[in-house]
Amino acid sequence: MTDTIFGKITRGEIPSDFLFEDDHCVVIRDINPQAPTHVLIIPRKPIPRLVDSDPDDQALLGHLLLVAGRVAEDLGVGDAFRLIINNGEGGGQTVFHLHLHILAGRDMTEGQLSADLN
Repeated sequence: MTDTIFGKITRGEIPSDFLFEDDHCVVIRDINPQAPTHVLIIPRKPIPRLVDSDPDDQALLGHLLLVAGRVAEDLGVGDAFRLIINNGEGGGQTVFHLHLHILAGRDMTEGQLSADLN
C-alpha cells in the first residue's frame, strides 16, 4: 500500500486538530464538509478499503463504530447522524486508507444526500 494523507495525519506528520484520538484511531473534521457536522474517523492501521480488512481487524472495526457513537454524542448529534464508509473508487472512496464519515446537522433522508461524498 502506498502512503496516504491519512497515514501522515495519524502519524502526526501533517498537523491536525484531533477531536478524539487513542491508540487505534483519530477523528478530524472533514476539509470539504457535506453537512454542518462532518468528521472523519481514521484508524491508525492503514487498511486501504473495508474489503481489505481481515479477521484480525475485527476488534479495530468494532472499536471504530464505538468511537463513532461516542464522538457523535460529544458533538451533540447522537440522536441523528449518518455513518458512511465508502469502498473503492466506484463507491466514492478517494483516499485509500479506510475511514468513516459522520454526517449530521441537516436532513439525511433519501434524496437529500445524493451528491454527497463524490
